[in-house]
Amino acid sequence: MILTVTLNTALDVTHRVPRLIPHATHRATAVTERPGGKGLNVARVLAALGRPVTATGFAGGRTGAAVRELLADCPGVTDALVPCAGPTRRTLAVVDESTGDTTQFNEPGPVIGSGEWAEFTERYGALLAGAEAVALCGSLPPGVPVGAYAVLVRAARAAGVPVLLDTSGEALRRGIAARPDMVKPNAAEVAELTGSREPVQAGRDARRRGARAVVTSLGPQGLLATTPEGTWQAAPPRPLSGNPTGAGDSAVAGLLSGLVEGLDWPSRLSRAVALSAATVLAPAAGEFDPRTYEEVQGSVRVTAAQPA
Repeated sequence: MILTVTLNTALDVTHRVPRLIPHATHRATAVTERPGGKGLNVARVLAALGRPVTATGFAGGRTGAAVRELLADCPGVTDALVPCAGPTRRTLAVVDESTGDTTQFNEPGPVIGSGEWAEFTERYGALLAGAEAVALCGSLPPGVPVGAYAVLVRAARAAGVPVLLDTSGEALRRGIAARPDMVKPNAAEVAELTGSREPVQAGRDARRRGARAVVTSLGPQGLLATTPEGTWQAAPPRPLSGNPTGAGDSAVAGLLSGLVEGLDWPSRLSRAVALSAATVLAPAAGEFDPRTYEEVQGSVRVTAAQPA
């Protein structure tokens, strides 16, 4: 079983409009709802790949109930979310069909009390006993200690469970010092962390801060992996136009499943980039088309990378 942690879960709502015009009234052509937050997106993709997955984090209020109801319709995902008093947040994505661009609105999330945090850490410790790997994903809701991910990374390491961290800002800075097996920042996040804007050098600097491996998302240019075994860049075969929401989370699912299966780094990166591309091209945020995934995977370009 792979364990995913989403401390700031969400109800993801996607509206599609013919054209997004500021200050205008819009009639949506389609509306979809999905259980969201980075770790829940990862869980859905892992399940679609045939990996048993358990999802934990917080869920509260009517929105949290809607998230859990939708999660129950995701085959292969076990719900281990911890109830909280505050309402789970919503995210709203508006897709402009004329351009393919997406505009995103994210709520901050519920305030988590100290008792709720203690209940979660107890649940997390119990779940680690049956986990092959764990993904710690996304922002921290209000009330959760800023060093929360460092605590969770150390617990996973103590249990002998490989851990991937995907967050940003101070949560990333503190979490990486706890020595996760892998971190997956984007280029801006790793530059903020290290002060370096050259991606290969930034990845090396991030490794020195504690991560065993750093996989940097380069957006349309794919992924850059800086690891003890070498440095590689993997890119999709062609430029993609679509909804990028959840594409990074699909990449995390590819990396984590590849780790569990013992794949080498180029194979992990090929899978991650293909899943990310298939998510960008999917009609709903955070989903991926299996046929597109299979088509793209065979065409992903993986090359050894050197500093600029």
